[in-house]
Order: sequence, then C-alpha cells, then structure tokens
Amino acid sequence: MQVRLSKGRNLSYNSSSFQGILIRYGVPASQQVRLEVSFDYEGHLAPVQEVRSMTLKSENRLMHGIAVAILTEDREQSVVLNTRIESTHMTRTVLSHLGFPIGPSDAVLRQILDQRAEVVLVDIDPKNPSRAIRAIEMIHSAAGDVTIFAVGELTQPTNIVSAMRAGAREFLDRASNREAMIEAFTRFTASLSRAQRSAGKARVFTFLNAKGGVGATTTAVNTAVALEQAHGRVVLVDFAPIGHASLQLNLRPQFTVVDALQNLHRMDVSLLEGLMTHYRSGLHLLAGAQQPQNAVPTATELARLFDLLVSQYNFVVVDCSGRVDATMQMICDLSNAVLMVAQTDVVSLWSAARVQAFLQEGAGRERLRIVLNRYKKIPGFTDEDVEKATNCKVLWKIPNNYQVIGPAIDKGSPVALQDGHEVARSYQGLAAELAAATSAADGALSLVYQHDKSDTAKRPGRLIVSPMRAGQ
Repeated sequence: MQVRLSKGRNLSYNSSSFQGILIRYGVPASQQVRLEVSFDYEGHLAPVQEVRSMTLKSENRLMHGIAVAILTEDREQSVVLNTRIESTHMTRTVLSHLGFPIGPSDAVLRQILDQRAEVVLVDIDPKNPSRAIRAIEMIHSAAGDVTIFAVGELTQPTNIVSAMRAGAREFLDRASNREAMIEAFTRFTASLSRAQRSAGKARVFTFLNAKGGVGATTTAVNTAVALEQAHGRVVLVDFAPIGHASLQLNLRPQFTVVDALQNLHRMDVSLLEGLMTHYRSGLHLLAGAQQPQNAVPTATELARLFDLLVSQYNFVVVDCSGRVDATMQMICDLSNAVLMVAQTDVVSLWSAARVQAFLQEGAGRERLRIVLNRYKKIPGFTDEDVEKATNCKVLWKIPNNYQVIGPAIDKGSPVALQDGHEVARSYQGLAAELAAATSAADGALSLVYQHDKSDTAKRPGRLIVSPMRAGQ
C-alpha cells in the first residue's frame, strides 16, 4: 500500500500493518479496504482526499467531526466546497449531492437523515436562486434538527433574506475563505454546546484554586469520585499546567489531554476512549500534561473537545488548578459551575478576589462559587465576611482533617471512597448538591445558599444548597 506524505515523499506500508490500524479503530479484519491517505508534516492523520475503494459501514468512520452534507447544482462548486470545509479540520463530509430535492418524498432528504448530517450546505446559484431557496424550505420542514448554511453571493441581499426566511441559519459568501468557514462552524459548535448543557445531557464542573496549596486538585478528584459512585458516568479532565490528578488516583496514564488536543482533527468516540485512563471505581481520567507545555488551545479546539465529552458522560469534572490564563477563562465559559477552592486566611481570600476580577470578562463570573477547604469555624468571622472579601458567594465548606487527607493522597486512595470520615461525607454531600441542582436557561446552575433562605420567596423553584455544617 502507498501512503503519500504531504512533503512529496512516498512511504510503503504492507497490508498487515495498515490492517492493525483499522482494527484499533473498530474496523473488522474481514472488511477489505483500499484507501489512499495522506499524513501532514508532523505525522498526524490528515483528512482523506481520495478514496479508491471503501466498504466501511457508517458507524466505522475513522474521523469525528461535524457531519456535513453539500447540495449544489454545480459540479465544480461541489469540489470547491468539499475542499474548503475539509480544510477546517472540524468537519467530515457525509453526503455530496448534485441537484436539489424536488418534493417532500425526494430520496436526498432521506439520505440527509440516514447519514445523520448535522449541517447542510445549500449552494445558491446567483442566476437562478429559486430552486435552492425551495430546497432550504423542504430540508427545514423535513429535518428540523438539521442546521442549514446557505452559500451564495453577498451582493444579492434579496437572496440572503429569502434564504434566512426559508430556514437557513448562516449565509456564507461563495468566495468565503477557510477562516470564514471556521468561524461559522465555531458558532454552530458553541450553540450546540449550550443546547446540550441546557437539555441536561451533561454538566461541566470546573475547579480553580485561589492560590497554590489550598487543595483544589484534591477537591476535584474527590468530588469526581463521589459523583461516579452515586450519580452517573464521570470523566475527570486535568487541565493543570502539570497534572497531579493521576498521582492522587495512583494511576500511570499513557496519554494526556495534550494528545487529545493534538488529535482533534481525527477524534471519534473510540479514539477518545483510548486516551482515557480508567480508575477502579469506574471513573475515567483524561490526564494532565506531564511536562510544561507552550501550546495554547484555541476556543474552537476546547469547544470541540468538550462537545465530545458531554456527549459521552453525565458529568465532566475539570481540574484547572494552577491556571490564571485565557485557557482557564475559556473553560469557565464552557462550564455549568465554577468552584474556586480557598481557605479562610488573608492571602487566600485576597487572591480569590483577584481571580474573581479576572473572570469578569467572561460568562464564568456568573457561575463562580467559593468552596472553603480545611474549614474551621472562627468566632466572629462569617460567610458574609468571606463573600465581602472575595465578591463571590460561598457554596460549601470542607472540614479540616489533614490526618485523613494526607495519607489518602500519598496512597492514591481518595478519601471520598472511605466511609466513616466527616470529610468523606462532605465530598459526597457536595457531589450530591451539584448533581441535584436545577439548570437555568443559559446552562448555569441555580444555586441559593443557607444564609440566603430569606430571599427564596423572590426566586421560586431554585435549589437550596446548604454548606457543610462543620462546627455548626
């Protein structure tokens, strides 16, 4: 078999070695595949440009991305659109059809549904736009869940208005470059993420630290373990600059979140599963980087990764300890709740106020709550004092019990799995409250606090979250 390299070099693979690659991604050995593929300069699997003969079922696709169907009456335009959308590395073409449906029972409408297209690109001929506009109406009527992108001339405002009225969500210029396509698909991905979270398919909880050493990773790990025990499938994603979550679980990961971000252009459910490290309780870990990294993920890459995660799990717990940067800000924007772990000392509370101010620019500020770790009741020092110092509401209090927590960390055995300890019950209680909280329209959790009970009459139907009553 010949594999063409992007720099013009040829490399030969025998059929048995390529067959091994296919089996890893779920393709049975009995299926015969002859496929020309290309590798980019860094050696990652690049989008396939030419398929000579392929007998794969639809569920065995090698690549995950937004499923796109293309409808046009122009053969050359079909090639141009295919090339352009594949260059985004966010999509995969599941259908490319010359011509438009002529009626509600047209076979192409059934193909769009059968191929599970998420976006349909409809090319509008500037000289004869009526057939394309009619096709948009029929697709919108027959497949209401499918998003339609119209492609036409921006110099024809009548066609733009007609396409949007017919059911198109986006109108792209026929001369759109790769960046314009990426922006359109990014908007689609963001809207899909919000819809998935508001529909309750998954919840994302992100843990931050007010300063180093306050126990954010420990809190994230134990909350994730407690959620997995009682509330559904959980993945713990370690986005710390150097990941420590695997140490607290006594795991030795082979792959990290860096591998996931570098392979998003070919990510599917099977590959994602292969990147996970499994903990004995059933928890999945997407481990953190083992060495400091210079690469910074883009908003598109993070949105794509989280889209896949929320589709496979009930809860996504993110450890962002050690970060105060754009990556942390973007992850907070993708989260249902942002939990900043702090202690009741001056430095910790001072730092918490600065982190809260840093998040003011994004949606994460509305979802930010304080978790007080190693809590001891201080006479004359109240929750209101903490909130005044940090400009953030207190959600939970975890009691101080380092005699239990310290050995549990050293042994890689989370205390949340150890019955009989007050601190274990606290983690379990935090997990239960997060799992039971109701969602607002924007995906944020509606959380009210014990000392806010007097205000609940003004906000009917919201969940009362009681902080852990350590020493109370």
